Amino acid sequence: MEGYSSLNYKISTPNKNYVLKIYPFSQNLVSILEAENAVLKKLESLKAYDFPKVIYSHTRDELVIEGAFIYRLLSYVEGSLLAEVNQSSELLGSFGTFLGQINLTLRKLENQIIKGIETVWDLRHFSKNKDFVHYISDPKDRSLVNYFFLQYELNIRPHYYHLRCSIIHNDANDYNVLVHGNETSGIIDFGDMCYTWLINELAVALTYIMMNSDNPIKKALPLLQAYNNEIALEPLEIKVLYYLIAARLCTSVCNSAYTKRERSNSSYVTISEEGAWKLLKKWLTINPLKAEEEFAKACYLAPISIDSVTDLRLKRKKHLSESLSLSYSEPIEMYQSAFQYMYSRQGDTYLDAYNNIMLVGHSHPDLIAAANFSLGRLNTNTRYLYPELTTYSERLLAKFPQELNKVFFVNSGSAASDLAIRLARWHTKKEGVVGIEHGYHGNTSMGIAISHYKFKNNKNDLSNTKVATVPMPKIKESAEEKIKINGSYLAKQAIRQLEETKEEIAAFIAEPVMGCGGQVPLPPGYLEEIYTFIRACGGVCISDEVQVGFGRLGDSFWGFQQHDIIPDIVILGKPMGNGHPIGAVVTTSEISKTFESGPEFFSSFGGNPVSCAIGLSVLNIIEKEGLQKHAKEVGSFLINALLCLSKKYPEIYEVRGLGLFLGIEFITDKGGPNTELAKFIKEGLKEKHILTSTDGPHNNVLKIKPPLSFSKTDATLLVNSLDAIMQTKREK
Repeated sequence: MEGYSSLNYKISTPNKNYVLKIYPFSQNLVSILEAENAVLKKLESLKAYDFPKVIYSHTRDELVIEGAFIYRLLSYVEGSLLAEVNQSSELLGSFGTFLGQINLTLRKLENQIIKGIETVWDLRHFSKNKDFVHYISDPKDRSLVNYFFLQYELNIRPHYYHLRCSIIHNDANDYNVLVHGNETSGIIDFGDMCYTWLINELAVALTYIMMNSDNPIKKALPLLQAYNNEIALEPLEIKVLYYLIAARLCTSVCNSAYTKRERSNSSYVTISEEGAWKLLKKWLTINPLKAEEEFAKACYLAPISIDSVTDLRLKRKKHLSESLSLSYSEPIEMYQSAFQYMYSRQGDTYLDAYNNIMLVGHSHPDLIAAANFSLGRLNTNTRYLYPELTTYSERLLAKFPQELNKVFFVNSGSAASDLAIRLARWHTKKEGVVGIEHGYHGNTSMGIAISHYKFKNNKNDLSNTKVATVPMPKIKESAEEKIKINGSYLAKQAIRQLEETKEEIAAFIAEPVMGCGGQVPLPPGYLEEIYTFIRACGGVCISDEVQVGFGRLGDSFWGFQQHDIIPDIVILGKPMGNGHPIGAVVTTSEISKTFESGPEFFSSFGGNPVSCAIGLSVLNIIEKEGLQKHAKEVGSFLINALLCLSKKYPEIYEVRGLGLFLGIEFITDKGGPNTELAKFIKEGLKEKHILTSTDGPHNNVLKIKPPLSFSKTDATLLVNSLDAIMQTKREK
């Protein structure tokens, strides 16, 4: 039988069975095997359990060295493998007691040889496995593993010297643990033994018994509780346990990936690979605080102390303006996040179907690594030369048609909108701006002035005589309506409205898919006709890609590409830095040249090295993980599922959008906007731990615009949850 460092043979005699182990010779390995034999002798004091016993040669040697090999004979430990029996709570409790007694015995043992062992399987040296990550073939899987490497550095590394240490077995997996009936009877394979953190023994054991479990935390508790009855765990050990389990899983998949490349026919190392990946992905859905709380309760430790949501709301009200709104009638206190998940301080895990800013996923490790390195090396401004600025500019502009070849960096989409209007007005020597009803372009004074969504609201009318607004060109996605009304028809209507003031128009600005308007895609032909008119008037055309850009729409990287047009100016923001404040304006050489004749442009933070490194990392992740294609595939899957649901519920007036930028519009039985139902569904989804929001002129459109790590499995959960909520509403 294959092992990591040995060949193993079962030797059967009429009276007894033995294990012959053959190792390649090295003097260092001889010392290690002698230390391992010392441990086996120490464990003989645990009479209730079976361990391999050293069998001496006829010359009374524990090890026999012949030529290039070391030979070692051990007794064969009888019993059933834990992996192959029903793992009842009683049996797992017995396993916990067994491990606790082993560790109590080994804590009394001092051995300098074992203390000197460093192995990639020792979680204290987890970082050694970083060298194997590149052997993992799927880039998304690599990102998942790298995320947990990051969490190790954040949550375990600071406690490196504060955790209790001991000699431990270090590989109490279910193929090494033996049972008789409903009791743990013994353990084999001490080849990974090391001197490390005591809690690692438990982390390894829990990892393997939780694999393939629908409720891994629940399954872990009997073992954890029984172990704690033997060796009382410390609060710090409980605190790091979630991350140590993740580290063991990552160690397993990293070594499996490496071994498959080096020894493609090996089954020994890869035996747990499928289960490890399954649990690692499941582990991401578990809030670390929830795991810590459950582990602490099992060990009779005090629960985590946190402020109540009510206390936080009162503090917020005291220090912040109430013009800053909160999502949901009962707001959520967020604590941590990972890819498409957000973790609340109260222990809940939320599937994020809403936060489009985190385009490549929350806490993406590649992005954080890029930010940390750049921040630790240089952060300055564009008055100096540095390669991050030029490298990122080149990569970003390569995503645009060749006409759009100049970029101005700022630190938000709002600042980009503001600058875009300045560029347009300076270039045209005009002041008029044309926007679309319910359009939103930022929170600066300029952004609000051109955003109908902001300046025309129920509280105030902040409209500006220099800003004209044309109706939102909304066409229901039905063949009948498209025959009667199309984008060209609606564009001509808008143009007629603008004829009287056309000489004053400096710019037309629009989102290719109107977010605050209710996720409304502009109809084919609309922008082409409007752009032609605006340019004939001497104005320029601005595409606001702040929400829809960077591949979210699936079919195209930018929204304007859906319409086979090229704008004069493009506004970027939000997902550009995946949550880091960065924005940009991309334009033509001609417009850029005109702007150079005016006051110097300077942004204190726009284009700084850190922002450029982060922006470049976002582009790299999109390409490496194929996120544009992923958005198209998952978006199409989700749209089809929602369309099927709409046939069941006439309250769903329309499912619309592109890629993973979707809207579901709800109506009443009389055909009016159903704001109340949209709110009910948003709140209902929150209760099912799915984050969404509502928007549109009547707030009756459910917005779905998740991080692009959102999967088909997530889409199915969303649709099934929506179905259940609507059914509940119908039955009331």
